[in-house]
Parts: sequence; structure tokens; C-alpha cells
Amino acid sequence: MTEFANVTVIKKANVYFEGKVTSRKVVFADGSFKTLGIMLPGEYEFGTEKSEVMEIMQGTLKVLLPGSTEWIEVKGGDSFDVPANSKFKLVVDSIVDYCCSYID
Repeated sequence: MTEFANVTVIKKANVYFEGKVTSRKVVFADGSFKTLGIMLPGEYEFGTEKSEVMEIMQGTLKVLLPGSTEWIEVKGGDSFDVPANSKFKLVVDSIVDYCCSYID
């Protein structure tokens, strides 16, 4: 899916890590939402309450998923799943454009 129809976009950005990671919330008619964002090169750790699907639109990164000791390389066109109530680490190699879907 390259575009979303009939949505509400929250104008105020979510800003993390001193502006190196930003996102905006896109809300669908059924109340579900996604975030669209940009990550600059760096190392980050995120926590999540809901399960997530991180779709990488452009750029490259490595992810260390919960319970794993192996870093996985992810590039534009790839995605990865994050379980609910967990933390995961990222090493962003180049500017990353991403879409994050939250699963109930």
C-alpha cells in the first residue's frame, strides 16, 4: 500500500532522541492507527505495549529483537515484527523512512 485514504493525520510530531527520530500518527476511520516517521543514523532502544510491524520504506538498519542475540539487517522494502510489551534495539545505518503498524 503506497497511500492511505480517508484518514486523519495528527499534526504534532512525536520527537525522540533529541530529534533524531520523528513520527506522525495516522488514524483510520475504525480507530486503528499507524505512525509514519524518519530515523537518522544512530543507535536507539524502543519499548512497545502493542505488537508492531515495522515496515522500512527506505534506508538500512539492524534490529535486535527481544530474546535474540543476533542482529538482523533490514533494508527498504523489508519489515519486521515486534512482540507486545517488549523492547528492541536499532542501529540505523542511513536515513530510514518507516511505517509502523500497531496490532491489538
